[in-house]
Amino acid sequence: MSLNWLFRGGLVAYTALFFAFIYLPLALIAVYSFNSNPVNMMTWEGFTTDWYWQVLGFKTTVSEAAMYIESTGQLLAALRNSIVIAFSTTLISTVLGTALALALYRYDFLGARTYRVLMFMPMLVPDIVLGIALLIFFVNAGVHLGIGTIIIGQCTFLISYVFIVVSSRLAGMDRSLEHASADLGANEWVTFRKVVLPQLMPGVMGGALLAFIISMDDLVITYFIAGTDVTTLPIFIFAMLRRGIKPEINAIAVMMLTFSFLVASLGLYLRSRQK
Repeated sequence: MSLNWLFRGGLVAYTALFFAFIYLPLALIAVYSFNSNPVNMMTWEGFTTDWYWQVLGFKTTVSEAAMYIESTGQLLAALRNSIVIAFSTTLISTVLGTALALALYRYDFLGARTYRVLMFMPMLVPDIVLGIALLIFFVNAGVHLGIGTIIIGQCTFLISYVFIVVSSRLAGMDRSLEHASADLGANEWVTFRKVVLPQLMPGVMGGALLAFIISMDDLVITYFIAGTDVTTLPIFIFAMLRRGIKPEINAIAVMMLTFSFLVASLGLYLRSRQK
């Protein structure tokens, strides 16, 4: 038995355990979301899709035995808030993050390196610390907590994610095409629209999709700055978890996983089209 064979066997075993550790819990959530047992999720009683229909607001057989969701209207309102916040923060953070990446890539000014390091800080600060800091800031500034404060709070760290993704794309770009465009008489706006932006678009789309997924999934920071009038989908699920893991939570989790997979697939498709 050679050392090379042992190394390959260990690498294969480690890879299998790694993927099992990540994806096996997700697979269990998907399986138990079809369990018809309304009391104990871990005891398999039979196959049903009623939990999905109940989440969507339809009357089902299991809904008569267990009504864990207080109101489908509350769930849909939380989903609507999350979507509005995610689209708003994605648009703002993508524009600002891309502009910052372009500015630091093109211009060398005093403190540029320090500013670039500071752009990493929102990602390094623990979420609970950032959430408390934003809460103290908004309260002292007299700002009413709601959707507006959530959008501002999420943009403070989502801009950093977009900045890093776009900066990595800029690092691999060839500026000779920009110079050629300028030599051929194009102004800066035409050069940006027809030369720079098409090359930069994979990074912009990647940063925007990443910001959208993180915004939809954010709980800790949003929990501190949401106030009492606004509930997002992660906060709604967290409130349900306080009363135990119910089958509806598994159904909602599977739907969110499916949505995330579709968004990631869209990003890969757009990236392949760009290539």
